[in-house]
Amino acid sequence: MTFREKLEQRIATTQSNLCVGLDIRAEDASEDTKQQIIRVIEETLPYAAAFKPNSAYFEALGWRGMRMLSEVLKVIPADVPIVLDVKRGDIGETQGYYAKAAFDELGVDSVTLNPYMGRDTLEPFLKYADKGLYLLGVTSNPGAADIELQKTGDRYVYEIVAEMTKSSPQVGLVIGLTNAAEEVLSRTPDVPLLIPGLGAQGGDLASLKGSGRRAPLLINVSRGILYQNDGKTYAERALHWQQSIQQALG
Repeated sequence: MTFREKLEQRIATTQSNLCVGLDIRAEDASEDTKQQIIRVIEETLPYAAAFKPNSAYFEALGWRGMRMLSEVLKVIPADVPIVLDVKRGDIGETQGYYAKAAFDELGVDSVTLNPYMGRDTLEPFLKYADKGLYLLGVTSNPGAADIELQKTGDRYVYEIVAEMTKSSPQVGLVIGLTNAAEEVLSRTPDVPLLIPGLGAQGGDLASLKGSGRRAPLLINVSRGILYQNDGKTYAERALHWQQSIQQALG
């Protein structure tokens, strides 16, 4: 089963497009920290189409953090897609090792990649035919305006990146909700999208309504589930976002 098939199956099963971001701001890789992450996974599982651990939060805790990442990933059921947010982008030889780390060692289903060194940097990841790739198209930060939303000739830079998705059905795009204006979406091919920026970053779901896309969408929420002083459980927050997303997409 390919990543896309697995994702589509999970979306159909859960009636959810919510991607739960595992951006745990921890000071150590203790057992307490690991159990907190596991609690997030277990509570949000019924409402999650996928989970997206951000590698930086684990790398910052050294080898113990990476061991913890490996351990918590094993808690996620096999039918639930995992997108490892690593944004790798390097020469082919190095990319091959990044791909091995993500797919062979950690066993994730998909990764985020920085495509700005060119098409050849994708090839080591494309060799894993059952895996998925999300290229940085228009990210959710203000700095997207510095490069991604600049024009070169009659095209935006992100449109050049979007052309790279034609190389394989494995390839999708990251389109930040805070910058997903109608013009951006209309210029973006109907490929799988990973959409950050909802919740704490203030993205507006209305920009997705009526887009008519058929490729699977994943809308990520991290801080909106993990870090809110609202007295609600992780499960309650995940349910709220799952329902809000489905209402917006409907």
